[in-house]
Amino acid sequence: MLRTAVVWAATLFVFASGATAAPTTYTVTSSDGVKLAVEESGNPDGTPVILIHGLLGSRLDWDAQVTSPELRQYRLITYDLRGHGQSDKPSGAAPYHDGSRWADDLAAVIAGSHARKPVVVGWSLGGVVMSSYLARYGDRAISGAVFVDGVVELAQGQIVQHPDVYRDMNSPDLKTHLDGERAFVGLCFHRQPDAVTFERLLANAAMASWDMQKEIPTMTVFAAEGLGKARVPLLFLYGGRDALVDTRATLARATELNPHIVTHVYADSGHAPFVEEPERFNRDLAEFVHSVSR
Repeated sequence: MLRTAVVWAATLFVFASGATAAPTTYTVTSSDGVKLAVEESGNPDGTPVILIHGLLGSRLDWDAQVTSPELRQYRLITYDLRGHGQSDKPSGAAPYHDGSRWADDLAAVIAGSHARKPVVVGWSLGGVVMSSYLARYGDRAISGAVFVDGVVELAQGQIVQHPDVYRDMNSPDLKTHLDGERAFVGLCFHRQPDAVTFERLLANAAMASWDMQKEIPTMTVFAAEGLGKARVPLLFLYGGRDALVDTRATLARATELNPHIVTHVYADSGHAPFVEEPERFNRDLAEFVHSVSR
């Protein structure tokens, strides 16, 4: 309760002082030349928080976070993953297969934004990005990491099987492909979002690279080297009714790799608790950021 009171007090101070800034957008360039679309909002002098979306998403997925009073006291940085949103969508399999390329993207965002010791938050595929980053760069440049229904490994038992949906997503037939995208987005939620939000998320999916989607199932993942060796605080926020990632098996594997992780399961949320229970999620995230930035 004391920590929550401190967070709210800081929030009220930020808004009273007018410290929040209008969103700004820019691009950074990764190691292989891929340009990534970045957006910043919140308090430019606050602790940096980098929010990483999941498969078929974009930085718009985090709308309920970037408009949150609890979180706008922080410097909020969102970006579109390669193959998504307004970031580059290079053709072929090579730009997407090696998890190290995705790690380099996060490193480019940290460097390009001049974010000092950010908290990194990864949803779904964003968990793979963070594990790959930790394996490649270590944890010296970050102050903590939050896995949100994150993919720890692309392994049987951790990923819930939906072969028909993934087959349709990769169909060359446009109608079948789009129907597959709609089915995938629907599987992200136990509590379905409002129609406007769902349509925006579906539009995100329709923008995503087809080449990227085909390659993701074979993407290299470095969970043992990354998550297993991390020493910064690690928080796992997962939905108890996740239809895409097996929460129990994934958290068991994450704990095996790093017994110091802290977990919270949102019993009535699906794959996207930050959309389904945003007030609770924002409070939990704000408390974590406060705890690692003191």
